[in-house]
Amino acid sequence: MPYNGKITTSIDPENLWKVHKFLQNVKIENADFATVLKNAKKDDFIFIDSPYAPLSSTSFDAYTNTGFNLDDHIRLANLFKQLDQKGCKILLTNHNTPLINELYKNYKIEVIPVKRMVNSVGSNRKGEEVTITNY
Repeated sequence: MPYNGKITTSIDPENLWKVHKFLQNVKIENADFATVLKNAKKDDFIFIDSPYAPLSSTSFDAYTNTGFNLDDHIRLANLFKQLDQKGCKILLTNHNTPLINELYKNYKIEVIPVKRMVNSVGSNRKGEEVTITNY
């Protein structure tokens, strides 16, 4: 029983069935991004929601047992460039940081204001993220 005592149906069975049909020929992989993206082809659309660059020295970055460090961000930016050269359409999201702006300075960067709900101080909940595209 849900916390508020009300029983609700949050899943639309018809939509779930449509998603089921759509995913029949989709391959989902759990691997390093370079491994997953090595087979990308011209005109593929690729959405990359990688671990975000830290906003400070205390920012969470333990997405894996080894973290996602500066070398990983550089490696991802190099792969982004390779995918662009292959003719893939790419959309990447991240924090609006000097590092990310430098790594992707040759691409279209759009700043998006966001609210972060995990900060206990309300005035610190505002932030900026970016979408980076090659199209």
